[in-house]
Amino acid sequence: MKMEWIILIILVLLLLGIAAFFGIRALIFHIVDKRIERFQNDLIAKQTAEIQNMYRQMQEWRHDYRGHIQNMKNRLESENQSELEQYLDDLTDDLTMADTSIQTGNVMADAVLNSKLSVAGQKQIRLNVKAHIPHGTPMTDVELCSVLGNLLDNAMEACEKLPVDTRFLRVYIHKFKGQFYLSVQNSAGEVRRKNGVFCSSKQGDHGFGLFRIDRIAKKYGGYVNRQYEEGVFATELMIPIEN
Repeated sequence: MKMEWIILIILVLLLLGIAAFFGIRALIFHIVDKRIERFQNDLIAKQTAEIQNMYRQMQEWRHDYRGHIQNMKNRLESENQSELEQYLDDLTDDLTMADTSIQTGNVMADAVLNSKLSVAGQKQIRLNVKAHIPHGTPMTDVELCSVLGNLLDNAMEACEKLPVDTRFLRVYIHKFKGQFYLSVQNSAGEVRRKNGVFCSSKQGDHGFGLFRIDRIAKKYGGYVNRQYEEGVFATELMIPIEN
């Protein structure tokens, strides 16, 4: 009888231990999810502000449009046509800087890419971008924009630490071997690693950006590959496309 009670107590303690383990595990995941949610909201707020700033710049140019026309008319009346030619050259340069011609086939991705690349241009980062969001990409628009926002923010922050003449950012998004393929390459200085894994050099919730990207890739059966070699940091993301 005594032995039966001992076995029963052991079983109860074992069950309590298992319950405690899963309870603590669930609590940890809940806390992590809440921090990711907060990070996500902060990221979306930042992206929204950048997009609003881009649209505000476009509205300002439209507001100046009539003034540009009047200035050109005034120069047409002048005998010195070189002034008009110079004015048109300056206007062309201004239009080139304001151009937001990246069209991926996804409106939200277009907004994020154009706003981020506009910021990159202001930071004097050389850009090379080819992007098309393939049909059947399983990620939600929020997840896609989260991935793009995180990768581009990290790339720009790495570039900013370097001399202007060494800054560059390459983005390639397309369908590759039946999968959504995204590649971001940027110039970078020293990159931190922990146990062979690349990690963020930022403190606080910022490290959740990398975790968020990895989690999205895992959710859809994809993978993330990160490499650093000779001053270039590269991130590749591949996710199977739904038929």
